[in-house]
Amino acid sequence: MATVAERVIAVTARVLRLDPQEITAESSFTADLGAESVQSIELVAMFEEEFGIEMDEDAALSVQTVGDAITFIADVCREQGVEIEE
Repeated sequence: MATVAERVIAVTARVLRLDPQEITAESSFTADLGAESVQSIELVAMFEEEFGIEMDEDAALSVQTVGDAITFIADVCREQGVEIEE
């Protein structure tokens, strides 16, 4: 199984149609990766599907960087008892 970071980057690359190599933990979804509000909502939905979790949409949409998303998703997975590779 891929790590949370690898999975977050893969989903982000797929939704935003980017090369995964261009995405780092420091990348801002909007400033660096060009995510628009509709894409941000799509990212939340795809992360939920990828990890089998339910996220608070407002909290999820307030996440600014890929690294913050990795931490946020890992925390939600732990809270909801979903096994992940860190």
